Amino acid sequence: MKTTNEKQDTLDRRYLRMALIWAENSYCQRRKVGAIIVKDKMIISDGYNGTPAGFENVCEDAAGVTKPYVLHAEANAITKVARSNNSSEGATLYVTASPCLECAKLIIQAGIRRVVFNEYYRLADGVDLMRRAGIECVHIDELT
Repeated sequence: MKTTNEKQDTLDRRYLRMALIWAENSYCQRRKVGAIIVKDKMIISDGYNGTPAGFENVCEDAAGVTKPYVLHAEANAITKVARSNNSSEGATLYVTASPCLECAKLIIQAGIRRVVFNEYYRLADGVDLMRRAGIECVHIDELT
């Protein structure tokens, strides 16, 4: 029989694999990131990195640099839940890359209590800020 921690680890890996699959929807060439917000074992929102609604689905300029108005997967998921009847208060965010500083601020304000991610972003300031705010940050490297 699995312990509570083993059950949580199994769920975390499962939802993180779903976020990886969701990242495939991104039109970005440099990096595809997916996010899923889960509350009470229900997916209440999802997102992937890309341009705002109504913009062309091109994330990089001719030089391969990401356009400044591209939204991160976490921001897309949080704004999507904000437009719904759901609340992200106390939820868990599963994201394929650790959040940047700007997304960390949104996560804190959205009331998300846990963040589970696969790979580290090039800067750790987002994770540092979330931990400072009391958000549990879980890194899962190998998805089995």
